[in-house]
Amino acid sequence: MTRIDALLVVMVLIWGANFSVLKLAFAEMPPQSFNSLRILIASAVFLAVIGWAHRQAARGRRVSRALFTPDALNRRDWIDLVWLGVVGHCFYQLGFAGGVNLTSVANAALLMGATPVAVALVSLALGRERLGALHWAGVSLSVAGIYIVVGRGASFGGSTLRGDLLVLASVLCWSAYTIGAMRLIARHSPLYVTGITMTIGAVPYVLIAIPQMRDTNWAAVSAWTWGALVWSALFALCASYLIWYIAVQRIGPSRTAIYSNVVPIAALGVAALWLRKPVTATKIAGAAAILGGVFLTRIGRKPSGVPIEE
Repeated sequence: MTRIDALLVVMVLIWGANFSVLKLAFAEMPPQSFNSLRILIASAVFLAVIGWAHRQAARGRRVSRALFTPDALNRRDWIDLVWLGVVGHCFYQLGFAGGVNLTSVANAALLMGATPVAVALVSLALGRERLGALHWAGVSLSVAGIYIVVGRGASFGGSTLRGDLLVLASVLCWSAYTIGAMRLIARHSPLYVTGITMTIGAVPYVLIAIPQMRDTNWAAVSAWTWGALVWSALFALCASYLIWYIAVQRIGPSRTAIYSNVVPIAALGVAALWLRKPVTATKIAGAAAILGGVFLTRIGRKPSGVPIEE
């Protein structure tokens, strides 16, 4: 396991816990109201850290390439930042938060499991990565493991159809965001690209969410939900998004995306510890298949993108 794999495991644990946090928080605060505040907090934190990194570099201090690069933005960079912000943060978050609220955790986990396949197919079609038989075997084994872990609890259509479609739309947005930023993070830091695109995406998102925010009963929101909001902003958005793009820069989008398949295992573990839900032998077997799939995708991988200065 490399340092980047360890960071991705931390990201997986955060996102796995975030499913349960969101489901509980949405019981007190509507999803778009919760998400609007979450994105605003995360954007403010990103901008503050970006400013700090630039000041450190201006003073001649060494700053990691993950946090700062000296290259100036050109016209195409700005165009990419804008559409990535709208698609990867506004549209993605609208679909993800709305979908998780309207469908089951099992359905959402299965649909999010399509992310590695979508990212790999787009990368292959655009010639961004060369994917071998081991990668596809790993993806297939991992997807099968996801079905073993949560598939039997899934039921598509009917009352969950709208939520399922929203989650699927968010998968497509996230895939486009991951692939679309490859050119940017070859020249600019993952911190800058993530922070600026999130800030840009926050503007239309908050405007869309204003009616729901206006109708929210803020006095009924408990201290726990406020704490969950801050936790989710700092860790599920700030820390995890930064880890995601550092990994995309270091090992490429397809091999990074496969880690999203491990999120159901983390969600299962959180449910077992927090909600006292039993873990069966079948689920353990599914978890082993998911981890085995991740291992296969990492065998003989070649770093793609710009190396990160340690």
